[in-house]
Amino acid sequence: MIDRAFATPAAAREAFRNGLVEPTSGWSRGFAQANVLAIPREQAFDLLLFAQRNPKSCPILGVLEPGETTGPLLAGGDIRTDVPKYTVYRDGEKVDEPTDITGHWRDDLVTFLIGCSFTFEAALQDEGIRIAHIDQGVNVPMYRTNRECTPAGAMSGPLVVSMRPVPAGQVPDAVRITSRYPAVHGAPVQVGNPEELGITDLGAPDFGEAVQVPAGHLPVFWACGVTPQAAVMRSRPPLAIGHAPGHMLITDARDSDYLVP
Repeated sequence: MIDRAFATPAAAREAFRNGLVEPTSGWSRGFAQANVLAIPREQAFDLLLFAQRNPKSCPILGVLEPGETTGPLLAGGDIRTDVPKYTVYRDGEKVDEPTDITGHWRDDLVTFLIGCSFTFEAALQDEGIRIAHIDQGVNVPMYRTNRECTPAGAMSGPLVVSMRPVPAGQVPDAVRITSRYPAVHGAPVQVGNPEELGITDLGAPDFGEAVQVPAGHLPVFWACGVTPQAAVMRSRPPLAIGHAPGHMLITDARDSDYLVP
């Protein structure tokens, strides 16, 4: 059986290519994970501009040119098969959640690889901050918020956040640690008070699964790379293909590549 925490990125991608389906939090310790969104060339500039105007939620790690299926972040891999599960949208509506998108692929698709907060989870753990969704064996909870992103062309939508409960006394450490990873969402956008984000029920996330918030913990919210998929749902391009929330591309880049002093 594969050792998830210490699997190389290539071995992890091979496992997913061969049919393993599960969230990727905790996989390939020390290597960066990425959100994925492929969109037709005609809409790609609007998405690029949307990301540039909303860097906290949409930090771009790389872009594959139209029709490209591999690149430096997944050497020898295939973006159509190497993510554990995908989400396919047509005119903004989810129509499929396959484990292989070869049948949906088009040669005009431009693929954006966007920073993911799973990348800094190992750094949090190294400082003694436990990750609730890993401990509880569930996907990270993600929520649409009442904060609007800055629109770009046809692209508009709400900020999406991920949530991790953190002991109140360790919140300053969590802020300090994650602020050093701006390419993978950086510091939290909100600590406690979920109602300020328009979140009325932590037990009912829009994506992922609910986690228990232990006594003495505060819900801490980070910008999430599912934000551009929320924009796709509102803006309704003819086709878009993303990772299924929580099921990321494990890249060959190291977490430390995105660490700033």
